[in-house]
Amino acid sequence: MTGSLADALANLPPGLILILGALVLPLLRGRAQAALTLVLPLASFAHLSLFGEGTTATLEVLGVSLTPVRVDRLSLVFGIVFHIAACLSALYALHVRDATQHVSAMVYVGSAVGAVFAGDLVTLFVYWELTAISSVFLIWASRSERATRAGLRYLVIQVGSGVLLLAGVVLHYRATGSVAFTRLIGEDGSLATAGPGVLLILAAFGIKCAFPLLHNWLQDAYPKATVTGTVFLSAFTTKLAVYTLVRGFPGTDALIWIGVVMTLFPIFFAVIENDLRKVLAYSLNNQLGFMVVGVGVGTELALNGAVAHAFVHIIYKGLLFMSMGAVLYRTGTSKASELGGLYRSMPLTAVCCVVGAMSISAFPLFSGFVAKSLTLSAVAHEHLVWVWLGLLAASAGVMEHSGIKIPFFSFFGHDSGIRCKEAPAHMLLAMGIAAVLCVAIGCYPAPLYALLPFEVDYQPYADLGHCLTQLQLLLFAALAFGVLMRTRLYPPEVPSVNLDSDWVYRRGLPRLGGAVGGVAAKLRFALTGVAGRWLSVALRTVHHLHGPRGLLARTWATGGIAFWAILCLFGYLLLAFTR
Repeated sequence: MTGSLADALANLPPGLILILGALVLPLLRGRAQAALTLVLPLASFAHLSLFGEGTTATLEVLGVSLTPVRVDRLSLVFGIVFHIAACLSALYALHVRDATQHVSAMVYVGSAVGAVFAGDLVTLFVYWELTAISSVFLIWASRSERATRAGLRYLVIQVGSGVLLLAGVVLHYRATGSVAFTRLIGEDGSLATAGPGVLLILAAFGIKCAFPLLHNWLQDAYPKATVTGTVFLSAFTTKLAVYTLVRGFPGTDALIWIGVVMTLFPIFFAVIENDLRKVLAYSLNNQLGFMVVGVGVGTELALNGAVAHAFVHIIYKGLLFMSMGAVLYRTGTSKASELGGLYRSMPLTAVCCVVGAMSISAFPLFSGFVAKSLTLSAVAHEHLVWVWLGLLAASAGVMEHSGIKIPFFSFFGHDSGIRCKEAPAHMLLAMGIAAVLCVAIGCYPAPLYALLPFEVDYQPYADLGHCLTQLQLLLFAALAFGVLMRTRLYPPEVPSVNLDSDWVYRRGLPRLGGAVGGVAAKLRFALTGVAGRWLSVALRTVHHLHGPRGLLARTWATGGIAFWAILCLFGYLLLAFTR
């Protein structure tokens, strides 16, 4: 019995326990429902342990060979960290009494897990769309008009990504006869030789990875999700996209510069942004840039750096979102202009936030340092000087907007006078575990390095010069922040809504539509006037001919009618015989 159960579970694709378990959640209420959301990730994590490296499952559908399960080192490391994030997020959300949030979160996590173990593009597409549809309910669960509109924009963009992916898969299958999800780019790493199907697939991945000008759904939607929904969202969608880039586009030259731009442009917007959860959304985009650069470089060291960065980023970014979520939960706001001095009321949350801030800033002995060092070393080994300088500047920017701004304006800085309770115990426990992981990985990275796709022979603390350079960079950024604050040159935190390229579809297109509509209304008015005048002339003519006194309304004698009939017949015969 036990053996048959184990065999049945082994045949069940990873992540499916979460999706099937989500169907049971609406049948439960209260604490039982919340408790099951914590049990399901643990059960799925245990289920994942049944799959050894090299496990595959294949099937034939309409003559197409599909691989719904493929287990290798790359999929395993993402599967492990996705389950860690799911457990921490479910523990953090233990107080939630909303079936919509619980069901959508479990389906969302299960779909993301299933996607990283998909061995073919068709299976990937199914999970890809399921993540989009399920995750939008974490935004709509806020039940506000702004959240509803942001969720609709988010859904359109995410489903659009799926449409591009499907079109790319079809074209790629017609060109190659295969839907296997392996390396899709040529060995030369150039997009010039890639087929249209591959380019569409890359565009779909780029949307989900928040490439420049395709990124606004992230800053638009994440801050409007629920307190706990944002924590779930921060962990899965973009990191699933990073996984697909590592799998399908390693060594793609264009990704290097795309990644550099991603690391740099969010810095300005994060500095002037007042909503601290939106600041974290911009910094998420910044961190994704480091991973994309690693994928673009494409060496084993660089790919290990991208994967390691994704692993630790899920944890420390989740910790920062949990900290700001706890602040929002207790105070009702996450606006920097309304916060400050909360270390008096929420000291434990403040400590966890500082740990997350130091991790994202890549301080030595914290997780961000041991992951980011891999990517920076890989870039240096390839002698990409300008790329290295760009990443160095971006690292200083991260220190400013996430390492300092987030904890300073929420917990320190000016005293806002807000006095509230500390975060609930289960929230503190989730944040505490994440903080311990950040420190443990930073101090002893060997277990993380053992999970990476390629063998790692790297000691982040062996190069004392690198450690000193990083410390000098971070301390300089802190000094610059202090000087700007003292001289009042730092942009003030004011209540406002900042738009970047989303101005095009949130302001520009509506204004253009209004202008076009105005011109169309004026044109319609003018045409209506002309048509009215012509209609009036036509009616007067008809009235003149057919009115009571009109020419055709008179009484005609029979003889006169006969005369005109004969005359018409004569004219017809004359024309007929003269042709």
